[in-house]
Amino acid sequence: MAGHIPEDKLAEVRQAADIVEIIGESVLLKKSGKNFAGLCPFHAEKTPSFTVSPDKQIFHCFGCGAGGNVFSFVMKRDGVGFGEAVRSLAARCGVDLPERPLSGRAKRRESEEGSLFEVNQSAADFFRQALLQQAAGQPALAYLERRGVARATVERFGLGYAPKGWDHLIGALTRRKFTPALLEKAGLAVPRRDGSGHYDRFRDRIMFPIHDERGRVVGFGGRVMDNGTPKYLNSPETLVYTKRRVLYGLNHAKEACRRVGSAFIVEGYLDLIALHQHGIAHAVATLGTALTPEQIRLLARYAGRMVLVYDSDDAGIRSARRCIDLFWKEHADFRRGDVFREEHADTRILVLPEGHDPDSFLQVHGADAFRRLAHDAPGIITFVMEQAVLRHGLGTEGKIRIVDELQDHLSAINDPVARALYVKQLAERIHLEETVILERLKAQAAPTAATRARARTADRSGGQPPENPERFEERIIAMMLQFPEIIAEIAKGAVLENVTNPLLKAAGEILVRHRFSGSQQLPELLAKLEEGPLKQTLVALAMDDERLTRRGCQSLLRQFIASRQKRVNGRSLQAAIEAAEREQNEAEVMRLLIEKQKMAVRREKQKMSALRGK
Repeated sequence: MAGHIPEDKLAEVRQAADIVEIIGESVLLKKSGKNFAGLCPFHAEKTPSFTVSPDKQIFHCFGCGAGGNVFSFVMKRDGVGFGEAVRSLAARCGVDLPERPLSGRAKRRESEEGSLFEVNQSAADFFRQALLQQAAGQPALAYLERRGVARATVERFGLGYAPKGWDHLIGALTRRKFTPALLEKAGLAVPRRDGSGHYDRFRDRIMFPIHDERGRVVGFGGRVMDNGTPKYLNSPETLVYTKRRVLYGLNHAKEACRRVGSAFIVEGYLDLIALHQHGIAHAVATLGTALTPEQIRLLARYAGRMVLVYDSDDAGIRSARRCIDLFWKEHADFRRGDVFREEHADTRILVLPEGHDPDSFLQVHGADAFRRLAHDAPGIITFVMEQAVLRHGLGTEGKIRIVDELQDHLSAINDPVARALYVKQLAERIHLEETVILERLKAQAAPTAATRARARTADRSGGQPPENPERFEERIIAMMLQFPEIIAEIAKGAVLENVTNPLLKAAGEILVRHRFSGSQQLPELLAKLEEGPLKQTLVALAMDDERLTRRGCQSLLRQFIASRQKRVNGRSLQAAIEAAEREQNEAEVMRLLIEKQKMAVRREKQKMSALRGK
């Protein structure tokens, strides 16, 4: 729907909705120079890192990376889509939104989605009534009471009961003019093999309505009350329900997650309900499947710290290991420019005492004991370390395997202080010298020892300290935002072809393509971009207030182009050295090393000449 709001109306809403006023209703903002600052509403923090620019009409959090225009803020704060954010602001500001007509295909899709939401809600009402108001539901209600689920909790989560029999739901909903075909599309009915009609998918089960983050019913989970199989039966995926993108209970938990800054992730419906019932409202559950990247990113909108809760049995430990691999993959994706922020690597693994799941532990020991366990839960590295020790032992071969298993995780840590502390922890745990582990990490990350030694020789002969290529590229894109007069020269000189970071290159290309002319155009540009890393990158760089002149910009461009040429030449030379080493051609290796030394000397002379000329 968002794409059908005319551009002139979007601009009218943007101009009418002052970002400082809108955000100020949710965040205590204080003047800080020409901007405003406050505590970020999207992650827990004690020192303000959330900045709002009234001139540029954008916001950015330097802690969690959230950022955008006024539409982005309302979308993230309220958990709504772009179209709804625009309509909300338009209604507030008194802007009428006549919309362009939808295409036939879009109309059909919107109509089908609306019908699915409606039939799902009607099914939830039917199940709830069967549980609370019909005699057939009394055994199910008694079962929930035995499990410790209070009546208020039943009503809050909308729990229900699917009666025995083959067509109770179909009969009730078809009388309300819902067709069997629609029930089939919603996953509520299954066609008979002989083609004679449909039957209810859920029969004689406790029903758990599954809501999206906006509170709409998108599917169901059904649990047996005896030893029948399958123990849980979930809705199939539909137009409105994709399992990997939904977290059970998030509609109830999101505000608590945002307030506390953390979230518990459990695996079962009743585990989740038990946590909420014991006052631990910042908790969600996966839907009978392993945690997915989409679910992590969804939850990351509301919580910066995540605690994964598992049973102590073999299945629980296996689930924990799978999730650890997923979190490290996500962490690596962040380093490539993904939306998953580095602080989300603050993930804890809580394995409950033997014989307990979250529900049983809370019933026996209570919420305070659970919170104490969570407080002491190890981080990912510590958990992996202890699991490796349990599997391999502390014999000689065991220690070798432990270091092998941990080296990838340790190498992936960007923060050198954190890496050093974890290396120290591992060394002490397995009684090994830190230097041995550090050497292993260096051997994994660096070229051969001979190449490293020769490179050091070349560097001592006049090489310059290595630059930070990504920071240089960031300055180029920030310059385009701060001094857009230079964009024509950048486009003419094909400067962006030398940008190696794909996210930064895409940001620069957007500025060229949209003929960006100044900060007043920024909100309009951001409104055309989907939420994600590209938009966040532009916002973060737009917050830079470096004072630039045309002469300074041209100087920075010359340095950038020269540095890229130097890197290309250096890489070619280094590749030739490594090829000669592989062929054991020592004479060629020495010739190339001498050439590398000469190149370093030439760079130093050029640098000194430039300094004398200033």
